[in-house]
Amino acid sequence: MVKIGNIELPDYPLFLAPMEDVTDPSFRYICKQYGVDMVYTEFVASEALIRDVKKTLKKMQVANHERPVGIQLYGHNIDAMAESAKIATEAKPDLIDINYGCPVKKIANRGAGAGMLRDIPKMIKMTEAIVKATHLPVTVKTRLGWDDDSIVIEKLAEQLQDTGIKALTIHGRTRNQLYRGTANWEIIGRVKNNPRIHIPIIGNGDIDSPQKAKEAFDKYGVDGVMIGRATYGRPYIFKEIRHFLDKGEEMPPLSLKEKVELAKNHFKKSVEYKGVPRGVYEMRRHLVSYFKGIPHFKEMRMKLVTTDETEKVLELIDSIYEQFG
Repeated sequence: MVKIGNIELPDYPLFLAPMEDVTDPSFRYICKQYGVDMVYTEFVASEALIRDVKKTLKKMQVANHERPVGIQLYGHNIDAMAESAKIATEAKPDLIDINYGCPVKKIANRGAGAGMLRDIPKMIKMTEAIVKATHLPVTVKTRLGWDDDSIVIEKLAEQLQDTGIKALTIHGRTRNQLYRGTANWEIIGRVKNNPRIHIPIIGNGDIDSPQKAKEAFDKYGVDGVMIGRATYGRPYIFKEIRHFLDKGEEMPPLSLKEKVELAKNHFKKSVEYKGVPRGVYEMRRHLVSYFKGIPHFKEMRMKLVTTDETEKVLELIDSIYEQFG
């Protein structure tokens, strides 16, 4: 068992990484169906939250069926982040996560997300303020450092632990790498195996197969694995990994019929949550991803990303099995 504050997770827990415009309630629901152990909201901007921005408040809505669930906050102002943690606490998530890892230019260059890696003293003060602002467990997600000349995570992990956080997720790249190159799991492993570290260490970066997840646990000793981009069009990766960890063999691949049912279920949940047309528009990237690799799919792909009416989209999804099955 892995414990994050008062949250109890099974051995070898699997986490869905918080991703803007991806980890909305409909996608979290789907991933829960396929065995993910912990999910997070999309990023919540502290400045928008304390201004009571309607769209931001909606991001924090969590449901009992997706627990345990964390709300992830980002921002560059300490007071605003502490205040937003108090507001987020009222939404009753299971934990508050701090985003010190987002590499996107417009966020990082303002000193938020991974931009905080250029001001470690401020990062520590901010984390302390957030820990004091809520009774919930506070966790952090960050990167190795700003660039190759400032790999700070080994010392930083100890400093963050001393603030009272209950778990640390490390993406094995620097901010300047963005998502290029290969995640450095050796450094993540060193943090985990530091005898002074006693909070759970969750590894993140390049986990796109059951074999890589098993290596993360076996070779690097992490307490959990977080998966982001590999879930696009493949939320069942969590089930594949769990099957491999438990039985030592690969799970049979999903059939096209199963993928069609999955896509329909996800689409209906998206429309249920966001309404029309937004729920239709925001499903397009997922629909294309679910059926990636099918030969001669170009015409169908165009229809999936240009059709606006809910019933017609569902008819198109159904027809995929008839045409390509």
